[in-house]
Amino acid sequence: MKLHSDLEQLLRTGPFHLALRAAIEARGLALHRIRHRLAERGVRVGVTSLSYWQQGSRRPTRPESLRAVSALEEVLELPENALVDLLRDGDDRVERPAARSYRSLLDAAGALQQLLGELGAPADGGLHTITHLERVRIGARRELVQRESQQAVRAHRDGVDRYVAIHYGDAGCDVDRVRLTAGENCRAGRVRRHALTGLVAAELLFDTRLGTGDTHVFGYTFDDGTAGTSHEYVRGFTFGGGQYVLQVRFHEAALPARCRSFVRTAPGARPTRQRELSLSGRHPTVHLAEQAVRPGLLGIGWEWP
Repeated sequence: MKLHSDLEQLLRTGPFHLALRAAIEARGLALHRIRHRLAERGVRVGVTSLSYWQQGSRRPTRPESLRAVSALEEVLELPENALVDLLRDGDDRVERPAARSYRSLLDAAGALQQLLGELGAPADGGLHTITHLERVRIGARRELVQRESQQAVRAHRDGVDRYVAIHYGDAGCDVDRVRLTAGENCRAGRVRRHALTGLVAAELLFDTRLGTGDTHVFGYTFDDGTAGTSHEYVRGFTFGGGQYVLQVRFHEAALPARCRSFVRTAPGARPTRQRELSLSGRHPTVHLAEQAVRPGLLGIGWEWP
């Protein structure tokens, strides 16, 4: 196959992921077809790994991964060692998942405390969640477009008149373009943004002050659509109790190859209680429902074909 000039340049200069992406586009093969042709050569690589490699979210450095890259050169009709040499010339980054690193999560935790401090909001806002229904929408570019929440809460002290909603955008999120819309029984107050971590903290002001034991129902929406490819949505819980339902809806032009729900005990921890989810409904959706939330993180992750 005659190489396009742009591809030739990338094979000379890198970086690896852009050269791989250009080679795949030039060859015109879908990732599942590449996986199949690698399997015919005795090399097993998942579609997810191939996707992460071409996005730059993972870098193949393990011996078995390097063997797969050599086989990729044959499948993509590239000169011998064209891709492997880019890995040898590159830095010593290790292979890692597309999800945020533990360090980035720690940075976000520090930024969140900063934003809450600016809003004068304690970690315990005086509210216990009774039920929380959250709807996340993924767009045609595989980006997180919107997340909508409906909540019922109960005050456990007197004088509570607000709730602080948090939005954590995916990598590349432009926090200045993220918009909060207050729904029923609340109005928007102060909003604080942290560009480096993609965090937005926003006050939702109630029309009444709650006394101990009082309940309140309210809703709000964050419109985003500014970040890159989304791979998961995670909700953290500092306190246990209450019900939580998460529904993720995918655009018909961007359907995932696989979805699963999971639990993490802490940021960066290995996922547990993983469960495969099947798309269903008139509009392709998956969901999880937790009857009694425990402290930790609940989420849904997906893999793109």
